[in-house]
Amino acid sequence: MGLFNVFKQKDINQGVKEYHAVSGAVLLDVRTPQEFREGHVPESKNVPLQTIDKVSSAAKSKETPLYVYCYSGSRSSRAVNILKRMGYTNVTNIGGIASYSGKVER
Repeated sequence: MGLFNVFKQKDINQGVKEYHAVSGAVLLDVRTPQEFREGHVPESKNVPLQTIDKVSSAAKSKETPLYVYCYSGSRSSRAVNILKRMGYTNVTNIGGIASYSGKVER
């Protein structure tokens, strides 16, 4: 892993594929409720970054695999750090919906 891999953009399309392959995983959209209503990845749960402490409504266990996204990958990165501090052990930032090429639900 080279130094510049740190700056590599997360691939939400790959992340959604991984989410579908993991039994019991939760796809977490940390954008605002309005952004979520405007379009989200099917099956995702909306827990805005501002209320990330309420994530237990979407993920009952701290071992639940969480795949987190936002618009660009910035808020999801912050959410992942907060979730890890909260004790969640299997959390992945998959980036931003802005680069998502799959079906969007409204």
